[in-house]
Amino acid sequence: MKPPESLHKMLWLWIPVCVFLAKLAGENFLYEGHVAWIVSENGPYEIVQFCILVIAFVIALYTLIGMDRSNRWMAFWIALAALCCLYVAGEEVSWGQHFLKWSTPEYWQGVNDQGETNFHNTSSWLDQKPRLLLSIGVYVGGIIIPLLLMFKPSSLPQQFLAIYPTREFIITAAICLFIKIVDKIGEASGSHLLGRNAESEEMFLFYFVLLYLLLMKKRLIPATKGA
Repeated sequence: MKPPESLHKMLWLWIPVCVFLAKLAGENFLYEGHVAWIVSENGPYEIVQFCILVIAFVIALYTLIGMDRSNRWMAFWIALAALCCLYVAGEEVSWGQHFLKWSTPEYWQGVNDQGETNFHNTSSWLDQKPRLLLSIGVYVGGIIIPLLLMFKPSSLPQQFLAIYPTREFIITAAICLFIKIVDKIGEASGSHLLGRNAESEEMFLFYFVLLYLLLMKKRLIPATKGA
């Protein structure tokens, strides 16, 4: 069953825009102590990111189970997305340490720069590099590809048409790009518009992934089967 147009528009437009505006207003007008709590390590932002990734993982898994897996390339694409969502969700909460508060083994404290039981704080190759790759994917997939599909579709390889994002992704991708630009300006000027820009960007990057998996679910599972 096709989702109502109002829900469709809320997911692609109103949620990212309203969340961004609320972040912008809250971090600049709320009491400083409240802002510090909101953007703190293990604070609301990180919990929201974890929840987004868990939902994305469930959608990817549902799609993988319900789709026609005779297309092995597409099945691999969705399975890879599911594994990535599961891994990053686990990393966001240090595989449960943020909730259960266990102590990090002494050896791992020596290799993890934040003393947590996760991998991404042990090397830039497990943190900054994957984030950069995801960011590039969001900018290309959310801005460049949709614009090319609208104005010059012949310039894109047609064999990948089934995985291209649509123009609705431009909003969330543009927010991610704006946060990145503001972060660079803040680093140069010393005045930041948003607290913990990296966490702010990650939240919208992960939301982009969630939207993308919703799109792939719609494309890969027949409406009568997904109803």
